[in-house]
Amino acid sequence: MTLTRREVRDLLERHHLRPSRALGQNFVADTNTVRRIARLADVGPGDDVVEVGAGLGSLTLALVETGASVTAVETDRYLVPVLRTVVEGSDVEIVEGDALRLDWPALLGDRRWVLVANLPYNIATPLILDLLEGAAGIDRMLVMVQREVAERLAAAAGESARGAVSVKVEYWAVPSLAGRVPATVFVPRPKVESALVRLDRRPHPPVEADRATLFRLVDTGFGQRRKMLRRSLAGIVDATCFDSAGVAPSARPEELTLEQWARLARCASSTPPPS
Repeated sequence: MTLTRREVRDLLERHHLRPSRALGQNFVADTNTVRRIARLADVGPGDDVVEVGAGLGSLTLALVETGASVTAVETDRYLVPVLRTVVEGSDVEIVEGDALRLDWPALLGDRRWVLVANLPYNIATPLILDLLEGAAGIDRMLVMVQREVAERLAAAAGESARGAVSVKVEYWAVPSLAGRVPATVFVPRPKVESALVRLDRRPHPPVEADRATLFRLVDTGFGQRRKMLRRSLAGIVDATCFDSAGVAPSARPEELTLEQWARLARCASSTPPPS
């Protein structure tokens, strides 16, 4: 059983709670939506699920319905007692803490996990990148984020939405858009549309390159995305590297594949920086 819109509003009123703008709180208040998310997460009996931003427990209950064991992370100390009452008697462990500061390896242990989350705009990108890099126990993620963020996370080479985060996500995982979520299913109703992104962790990065060098190139290139790469990377990449990497010096950063970025990084690592 999940929470209806009326039950969400009743919980907020009964406990004298107001959604926090600072925490980006918009609670899902539609039973069909949370069950759809649980279905797309492809979890069931025997699966360990960690949910970030459990809120009032709407999605938590839908995940429990699948038979999965759920660890629900919530940072709002005023919401945690309410969440405990909502999920009481269910196979849910509640962790009070800031997802950006949690000791994720300690929390996850040596088990394999699926992460499901309704992420606010201000933490979505840094949290996803942190977890891809530092929480190897998470095999896949299904995250609900602002639609523009979702498009950046999943953007392929040549797409206008592609940015530094697109390349970094592609290094760690296989991203795919899993559907849109209308603003009407939230309380309060946000001014933006949301979307679901699935991230399946790769067993190993698909390219060979020093990661620090690769990511530094990507950040530099996209930091001046309107410039041609021969100009934005002038202080890092020797002009001869473009030829050896098979990259046009006049290319814009969003045009490059991950493999092309990796070839530039390998050349930059082995060639003295331009004077």
